Amino acid sequence: MSRLVVLDTETTGLSAEGGDRIIELGCVELVNRKITGNNLHLYFNPGRDSHPDALRVHGLTTEFLSDKPKFEAMVQDILAYLQGAELIIHNAPFDVGFLNKEFSLLGLPPLTHYVEGITDSLAMAKEMFPGKRNSLDALCSRLDVDNSGRTLHGALLDAELLADVYINMTRGQNALVMPEDDESPQEQETSDALPVLDLRAMVLPVLKANEQELAAHDAVLADLDKSSGGKTIWRIGKDAAQAVT
Repeated sequence: MSRLVVLDTETTGLSAEGGDRIIELGCVELVNRKITGNNLHLYFNPGRDSHPDALRVHGLTTEFLSDKPKFEAMVQDILAYLQGAELIIHNAPFDVGFLNKEFSLLGLPPLTHYVEGITDSLAMAKEMFPGKRNSLDALCSRLDVDNSGRTLHGALLDAELLADVYINMTRGQNALVMPEDDESPQEQETSDALPVLDLRAMVLPVLKANEQELAAHDAVLADLDKSSGGKTIWRIGKDAAQAVT
């Protein structure tokens, strides 16, 4: 079973080392490249105001966050959810830096200690679309992902959009879909685990036609040549070759 978690954060500002904190975490789970609906979405009280520029981006006011839990109160739930997953993050160094800072304040190991790996979808996009804008909005537009509901940045919404973008970039699928209710887990697993055959190592036998088959072939060609008034391309080519010799 392949478990991916698409992750995004919103923060009070741009500098984790300068004292900015995470205020929102959004995670979308994909199992065998399908959205499961087992998402994680949390708001946190950072104990400080957001920078005005950051506030204009996410719109999460100090008043709204004042009754939300501290990061430390939810950290074990977060680690349990992320445990063993492969993370997909757009501009991963930013989010990972903030998460690592939150962990270090609690005396915990860095994020890589808990997950299988981290893929930066921004780095992927730069390789796929060099010289082009590769923000999440730009990728949504380029890959026909509907982001019309994204008036402000939100961690869960952005993670949902990034999940769709990631699937498009890695397989060309136009949209992610929830598994059908009437499709059993066994059927889902079967449909996702189609065998991939490498035909390059196979040696195919060459079956030569026998005399009867060759004669039948010549008869068909003769009939076609007759119906075209002797203008079939193989007859013209043969006559030209004979004339040269």
